[in-house]
Amino acid sequence: MVEQRPQRSTKIIPEKRILQIVMRAKSIALLLAVSFCWNGLAFQPHVGSVRLSHSHRKLTFQSALLAQGPGSQGEPSDLVKRTRLENLTKNAKQLLASRNDPEKIASARTQVLSGATVSLAMIPEAVGFSFVAGVNPIVGLWSAVVMGFFAAAFGGRPGIITGASGACAVVVTSLVAAHGPVYLSACVLLAGVLQMLAGLGGLGKWIRLVPHPVMLGFVNGLAIVMTKAQLTHFSDPVTGTFLKGAKGATMFGLTAASMIFMKALPRLTKAIPASLGTIVLVTAISKGFNLPAKTLIDIAGAETFRGGLSILPSLSIPAIPFTLKSLGIIFPYALTMATVGLIESLLTLQLVDGMVEDGRRGSTSKECRGQGLGNFFSGLTGGMGGCALIGQSLMNVESGGSKRLAGISMSLALGTGIVAAAPLLGQIPIAALVGIMLLVCQQTFNWSSLRLFGKIPKLDTAIIVLVSWITVVEDLAQAVVAGTIMSALSFAWKQSTQIFASPSINDKGWKEFKLSGPLFFGSTQKFDRLFDIKSIEEKDVVLDFMESRVYDHSALVAINDLSDKFGEAGKTVHLRHLSPDCQVLLGKVHKGEGTPPYELVESDGLLDPVYEPVEESGLYGGYTSNIL
Repeated sequence: MVEQRPQRSTKIIPEKRILQIVMRAKSIALLLAVSFCWNGLAFQPHVGSVRLSHSHRKLTFQSALLAQGPGSQGEPSDLVKRTRLENLTKNAKQLLASRNDPEKIASARTQVLSGATVSLAMIPEAVGFSFVAGVNPIVGLWSAVVMGFFAAAFGGRPGIITGASGACAVVVTSLVAAHGPVYLSACVLLAGVLQMLAGLGGLGKWIRLVPHPVMLGFVNGLAIVMTKAQLTHFSDPVTGTFLKGAKGATMFGLTAASMIFMKALPRLTKAIPASLGTIVLVTAISKGFNLPAKTLIDIAGAETFRGGLSILPSLSIPAIPFTLKSLGIIFPYALTMATVGLIESLLTLQLVDGMVEDGRRGSTSKECRGQGLGNFFSGLTGGMGGCALIGQSLMNVESGGSKRLAGISMSLALGTGIVAAAPLLGQIPIAALVGIMLLVCQQTFNWSSLRLFGKIPKLDTAIIVLVSWITVVEDLAQAVVAGTIMSALSFAWKQSTQIFASPSINDKGWKEFKLSGPLFFGSTQKFDRLFDIKSIEEKDVVLDFMESRVYDHSALVAINDLSDKFGEAGKTVHLRHLSPDCQVLLGKVHKGEGTPPYELVESDGLLDPVYEPVEESGLYGGYTSNIL
């Protein structure tokens, strides 16, 4: 007799499957919604308002488990299923309710409109930088789309606008001329990898070493550079002189009208950003009166604004030989591009941090990774790369765009416009954008820095002027590096003159010198000149470092050399109030044989200061710092 298998209930199976499908569908929808909001792509609701408390969930789930009864470990009970479904439903309802908050809707509308407005200002910049790099203008536009999206979504500071930049375009001009656009894409891809590695290594933190005078000079120089870029639109490309006649009057008139609208619109309405309203009004005036205004299509050409899906970029690896020779060609350009891009992006981050008062500070490491991702995918799509754009970022912040949604909206609006509304975008008068950017330049320049002349140290004034001049004449990266080096040398020079010794005779009749000030590579020579060994009659000499600090290897060597000179004169040196690390390292540094008999390091566990004279103390003969 054949044993028959028990038949499963045909009623239960469909119900279970339906319930499982519903639960999975709602779980996926909830996860997508939470992920959507968490990454700043939607209305960013307060997470706490849509989460059930941990204790409530725990108690509910435990109660459901108890209700299963014995022998039901394989399949959850109906109560467990209902509890899970109720939790998912409640969370989803609260999430959707929070998205209907009028304040969040208004904030999201502001971000989207600000991003859409900035996308229009990206067009002339991207086109101009494409000509500088020697590539088709459409390459610069798609670079702005790709970089703008990834940098906004994964960067370290919401509100920053990224796209094709002049600083990076200048770097790759000779590469394109010598090897063609395909090597440019490979260079951009490699630059993105280098920037991501810099972010993973935490190299972005070094931007904090840029001193305030350098920032002032950088901001002022940048304002001058942006102003010069806008003034080129007032000149005749053939003769090089200012526009005359109807074209000149139209350009000057529409620019002035644009600046007036920018000032007047915020007083009339807050519904839309002033920059977007200005562009619409100036375009309407130009078309309504049939003025001979220069438009975006006149700058970039009709081919750039023909639109359609055919101009979408393709995703592919640059077709260059994978050899060391090819790497040797693109690596120097990629390294320079990555460095210049990160410097400008991180300075933009600091600038936006100071303008947006949201209680948050940008992450330099995340910004490096975000810029790297942008350049990486820009290289994969045949783009020219770029970095954060200070002018457009300031324009975005001034328009209320302080969230990631603004940068992502800029990218999506620009990409959509290139494909679906290219002919319409091409009709925007360049004067509308020039007027907006001129006001941005006026707000970027730090006018209060002019009142600092004569009130701050002359060297700081010189640094402000130097950085501004190099920014205008050369480029931003060189200006920042030069200003930072000059500031560092200035600081080191000032500190090198601040070491002193106060001589006295102690109660034992020994000669005692109480040192004050930093002892490092810059002050070792003055430290040595503080002591006239021949004029010291006492046999015992005390060097008290209580008010001094030993900072580096040069300082350790200087102490040992001075002790040797005292020893050659038949005197004994007593070294007091050195840190425990410094006491051990003096013996390691002194010819590897320990301190000599005439160099006595006296320890006082209660009064000795605690600090490390060098960062990598472990390199000194296997010594490990005892500082926790």
